[in-house]
Amino acid sequence: MNITMNAVKFKADPKLEKFVEEKVGKLERLVDNATKCEVTLRVDKPESILNKVAEISLALPGQTLFNSKQADSFEEAVSDCVDTMRVQIDKYKERYK
Repeated sequence: MNITMNAVKFKADPKLEKFVEEKVGKLERLVDNATKCEVTLRVDKPESILNKVAEISLALPGQTLFNSKQADSFEEAVSDCVDTMRVQIDKYKERYK
C-alpha cells in the first residue's frame, strides 16, 4: 500500500511522519487489497483548542473510505482516525465478502 502524507501550511517533523507511517501502516494488515492511502494533517484555527485535524482516505476496490478527526495533537488525531478506520474496514469486509 502506498501511503502519502500531506501537511497543509506547515512542515511536518520527521518524528511525526514516522508516527503516521507506523500507525497507518497497521491498516495494511487488516485489508490486503488497499491500493493507496492519503493522510492529510492541518491546523484549524490556531488560537483554539482541539485544533489539529487528521484526515485519512483509503482507496479500496469499489470504494474509498474516508475519516477525519480533530484533537489537541496530531498523534491523538491520527490514532483516533486509525481506530475509526478499523471499524470502517470491518464493515467493508462484511459488505464485500
